[in-house]
Amino acid sequence: MPKKFFYAVLLVVLISAGGEVACQNGWFKAGEDRYYDLWHQLAGRRYDPRHTVIAAIDDQTRLEHADEPLVFWGPFFARAISVLRQAGARVMGLDFVFVVSAEAWLKKLKLPESSLSRTFDLPLREQLAAGRVVLAGDLAMDVQGKAKVLLPPPDYWGSLPEGLEDVGLVNFFFQDQDGVIRSLAPAYPLGGGDVWVTFAQLLATRYAGGKSTGKASTRLPIAFAGPPGAIPRVSFRKLLTPDALRDPQVQGLKDKVVIIAYEPSEVQDKHQTPYARLMSGPEVHANIVETILTGRSPRPVPLPYRLVYLVILFTLGIVLFYRFSPVPGLMTLVLLASGAAAFSYLLFRGNWLLPAAVPQLGLLLGYLGILGLRLTGEERERARLQQIFGRYVSGEVVEKLLASGRQPDLGGEGYRVTVLFSDIRNFTSISESLQPQEVVEMLNTYFSRACEPILEQGGMVDKFIGDAIMAVFGAPASQPDHARRAVAAALVMVEKAREFRTWMAQRFPHRGFKDFHIGVGLHTGEAVVGNIGSPTRFEFTAIGDTVNLASRLEGLTKELGWTIVASEAAIQAAGPGVVLGGRQEVRVKGRQEPVVVMEVQGLEE
Repeated sequence: MPKKFFYAVLLVVLISAGGEVACQNGWFKAGEDRYYDLWHQLAGRRYDPRHTVIAAIDDQTRLEHADEPLVFWGPFFARAISVLRQAGARVMGLDFVFVVSAEAWLKKLKLPESSLSRTFDLPLREQLAAGRVVLAGDLAMDVQGKAKVLLPPPDYWGSLPEGLEDVGLVNFFFQDQDGVIRSLAPAYPLGGGDVWVTFAQLLATRYAGGKSTGKASTRLPIAFAGPPGAIPRVSFRKLLTPDALRDPQVQGLKDKVVIIAYEPSEVQDKHQTPYARLMSGPEVHANIVETILTGRSPRPVPLPYRLVYLVILFTLGIVLFYRFSPVPGLMTLVLLASGAAAFSYLLFRGNWLLPAAVPQLGLLLGYLGILGLRLTGEERERARLQQIFGRYVSGEVVEKLLASGRQPDLGGEGYRVTVLFSDIRNFTSISESLQPQEVVEMLNTYFSRACEPILEQGGMVDKFIGDAIMAVFGAPASQPDHARRAVAAALVMVEKAREFRTWMAQRFPHRGFKDFHIGVGLHTGEAVVGNIGSPTRFEFTAIGDTVNLASRLEGLTKELGWTIVASEAAIQAAGPGVVLGGRQEVRVKGRQEPVVVMEVQGLEE
């Protein structure tokens, strides 16, 4: 198994397993919560509530009864409940934590005995006794940290058909650490095996015609109908008018769960929800009732499907990260992460919960893992190739070899190449006029200049043969335009040779070196490129008839009087734009067939 494949599979397995463990343990709950909230905000209004309505004691209601404290609103509540009952409301919930009744409060004042202190709340008690009403209780902690339920006055809950079983807790027990309410609690454990059903759960239970089971169950996500204001409302004042039952809004309360609540514009009972806006407590209760009755609570995608999704996503990511270089890979990471978020949002619209933060983190880890493998692997490969080819080719060619993913066969491989041979004219006479050390100095200076255009054009400096340079274009990195590159390099080499005359004149004055010329031969054809030599000494070079012919063409420059001699094959491979001079058919040593050669004078852009 190739190492790359093994590492890729290992990365997919590790990241997928880690992602699933993170999902199950909620390690990235904060990130998932941010996405969960974002999905709500993008979705806006998600559905129309069908079961709940809030009878709101709003600003207008308070203004009409500004001189009457809420403790004395018992007759108003009785009247409203009576109207709701006649309108056909299924269940009514009073979202008030009554701490004292009006009658009990009047007794505390020690006023003279009157029937008012005994009968003021009688209409309300009668309505409570008639059933289908749920009262609110509140869980508080005493100074010892023990939970204590604040109940309505005994004369209120004692009037209920089911007594305390018709009282539900209005607390929101499962606020997340950031203070946002995202989940509902059907019941709350009080310790010692006792539990108390929540207000919204009790309303939903009574709506369905059941009784409170007194058992706690798993927390569930709330299926919010929409941002604050999505739950329909009717003003409490409409329930108090003499012709209330003729009002279309009141008539529309048939078969509804009606939550009677205090909701002025400056109400303090507001809570953070996924919509990033404060929502009143009664509306949160209404959303919980809708969630229970409609069964819309978002459900996590089952484990097998979630795991398959993670494996597919991470496999796709790893494959693409391997295929692309770091910058395109980073863009791919962004696209895949965005796609994962979009897919999670689409499932959310169907009430399915699929993690978004965990897959994105997994993709990031996969990208970093592949980047690390690539850096370590490519650095090793780069060092190896640099060691092999560093003396012959430019860094650009080494990078191209790495990017291609195809390494040259050092044992020998066939390429279609263009071979360039160049040597110095009259080198023998020049060397005879110089000391040995001066000859070496001159050659090193010239070679350093002459090799620049070869390397710039992506060619490989194959070897130095005395005063001659052999270069190969098209290997070890494949180059479709290798012939054109060779022509361009040859022209610049000729220009470099002319410039070198100045150096010769300055370095060796009075030696008579007025002219410095070179000859260049070019030929395109097939050649074998690889390590050639004995076990104790070998070199990476090109061999074959193409190499021999290029060398012969360089030798013809003297006979023809041309600076650059190229074969017809090289000119055709170089493409249009090569400026030519003479053209001749010649015979060269070692070949029976004549060769058509041309003089290269320039190269058009």
